[in-house]
Amino acid sequence: MSAKDFRFLDVPRQTPRTVPVAVRVLGYGEISGDFAPTEAASQSERCIDCGNPYCEHACPVHNYIPNWLKLVQDGRLFEAATLMHETNPLPEICGRVCPQDRLCEGACTLEQGDFGAVTIGSVERWATDEAIRQGWRPDLSRVRETGARVAVVGAGPAGIACADRLRLAGIGADVFDRQHEIGGLLTFGIPPFKLDKSVVRTRRMVLEGMGVRFHLGVEIGRDIEFDELLADYDAVFVGTGAYTFVDGQLDGRDLRGVHDALPFLIANTERLLHDEMPAPEYDLAGKHVVVLGGGDTGMDCNRTAIRLGAASVTCVYRRDEPSMPGSRREVGYSREEGVRFLFQRQPIALVGEEGKVSAVRVVETQLVDDGDGRPRPRNVEGSETDLRADVVIQAFGFQPSPPDWCDAFGIERDRSGRIVAGGEGRLPLQTSNPRVFAGGDNVRGADLVVRAVYDGREAAASIARMLAAKKTDAKVQGLAESLR
Repeated sequence: MSAKDFRFLDVPRQTPRTVPVAVRVLGYGEISGDFAPTEAASQSERCIDCGNPYCEHACPVHNYIPNWLKLVQDGRLFEAATLMHETNPLPEICGRVCPQDRLCEGACTLEQGDFGAVTIGSVERWATDEAIRQGWRPDLSRVRETGARVAVVGAGPAGIACADRLRLAGIGADVFDRQHEIGGLLTFGIPPFKLDKSVVRTRRMVLEGMGVRFHLGVEIGRDIEFDELLADYDAVFVGTGAYTFVDGQLDGRDLRGVHDALPFLIANTERLLHDEMPAPEYDLAGKHVVVLGGGDTGMDCNRTAIRLGAASVTCVYRRDEPSMPGSRREVGYSREEGVRFLFQRQPIALVGEEGKVSAVRVVETQLVDDGDGRPRPRNVEGSETDLRADVVIQAFGFQPSPPDWCDAFGIERDRSGRIVAGGEGRLPLQTSNPRVFAGGDNVRGADLVVRAVYDGREAAASIARMLAAKKTDAKVQGLAESLR
C-alpha cells in the first residue's frame, strides 16, 4: 500500500465552514460554505478505496463513490460530474439534503474505525456545483432520438429524475406540474437554508438544455384531462408526491395558532420567492412556538420558526433522542440555533383560551420493548404537564396524495392510498395500467429525496424497455404481414 492509502491518518475529516449562528439565523441563505478545490481534493484523498465500498451499498442510488472521489482528487472535475450523473440525476441536490450520516457516510469504513467518515456529501455538492459553473453539461452527442414521447406528472425529484433519464434514452419528456416552479417539495417544502432555490433553477436550466419541456401551473385533471395524456403520449409517469399531512387527532387542533408543517413551510417559501412579509398567522415574532415531531420536517419547522423571530422554540418528541428519525446533522443545527428539545413526551391535547392555543398538554413516556422490534412509548400515568405555546406546528409526517383520477384509469392503490407499482408480471414501477408508471412518495409514502430520485431513474429505464419491446413487436408484425 502506498502512503496515499493512509492519508486519513494525517488529514482529519473536515466539512466546509458554516455561517456563524448569530449571522445565519438572521436570514435564509444556505449555512454551509463551499470547499476550495484543494480542500475538496484533500478530503477526497482520505478515501481508502476499501475494496468492498459500504458507502456505495448504503447509498439508495448506489453511487460510484470511491471512483468519483478519486477523480476529484486528481482534479478531473468534468469526469467526476459525469460519473456522478451516471447513477444520480440530481447529485448537487442530494449532496445538500441527503442524511449522509445515516447513509453513505454512516457506512464509511473510516467512520467505523473512529477516524471520521469521508465528507462524501460535501464533495458531491461542491464537484457538481463547480462543474456546472465551469460549463459541464450532460453529453447527448450519442443519444439517438426514438420519436417516442412520455408525459411526466409532477416536477418533484422523482419526476425530474425520470425526465432526465428519458432524454438520455432519446425519449421526449414533457413534465406537467400545478406549481409555478419545478422541484415539488425541493422548492416549496425544504427551506432555502438547506437548499437554495437557485440550485433548483440551475437544474431546470440543465434539463431544458437536454430537451425536457416543462408545463407549469398546469394541473392534470383540472386543466388537462388524464385521458388526453394517454391519447397524446406513449406512456405516463406519475410522481405526485405525498402532501396529505398526518392528523394527530389532538383535542384542540382547530384552535387559532395551530398549523400543519407543510402549509407553514410552503407559505414561508412562497413569501420569500415573492419578497413579502409573513402573513399574520405565520408572523412568529416574539411568540413561543412548540413543534410536534422529530423528523426532518420537524427540524425544518424548528429552524424556520427561529428565523421568523420566535421568542422560543421547543421541539417535542415522544421517544428518546437516539430514536429520532431526523438527520443528526439537522438536530445539531437546530440546537445550535437555539431550539430546546423535550424528549419522551407525548402530546395529548392542545389547550386554548378564547379560541386561541395557549399550551400543549404532554405526558411523559417510557420506552417499552415488547419484542416486536422498535421500542414503543408508553404514557406514564399522572405525569401530565402543560407547555406554554402561542403557536403549535404539527409535524407528524405526510401520506401519499395520489390523484382522484387513478381509479378511473385502472391505477391500483393500496389501503393507505399509495399507488401500487411493480410486482409480479410487471416491469419495475409499472402500475396496473401498463402504460402508466409511478414512483416516489406516492408509491413509498413520505420518504427520502434520494429514494424518489431512484424511482424516477428506474421508472425511465422500465419505460424505455417497454417502448423498445413495442417497437420490436411492431417490426416483427410488419415483417410477418409483408411475407403473407
